[in-house]
Amino acid sequence: MHELSVCQALLDQVSELAKQHQANSVETIEIRWGPLSGVEISLLQRAFEIARQGTIAKEATLVVQQLPVRVSCKLCGQGSEVTSNNLLCGYCGSWHTQLINGDEMLLSQVVLEKST
Repeated sequence: MHELSVCQALLDQVSELAKQHQANSVETIEIRWGPLSGVEISLLQRAFEIARQGTIAKEATLVVQQLPVRVSCKLCGQGSEVTSNNLLCGYCGSWHTQLINGDEMLLSQVVLEKST
């Protein structure tokens, strides 16, 4: 399950941010996830429960914001939101499209806790 290695890399990045900001713990980790990212979100959430143990994020909550799949049509020039299994232009129906977004997984926000 490669979701575990994805979580470990995510937690490494979050740990570095926490260290830079002299935080004691991580409360929330928010990611933006596209359905075409190659990451199965239910597996990622289960892997997160395992990977966070023993880290500065051991009590953290993982929040996932799903991004839409969007394409740009090479024929009519329009951009449209589509489903992940149908990348046809939403305007002219052409299959000559280019993926704009929906294949990414990005760390968007980390809520840190610092002692006073």
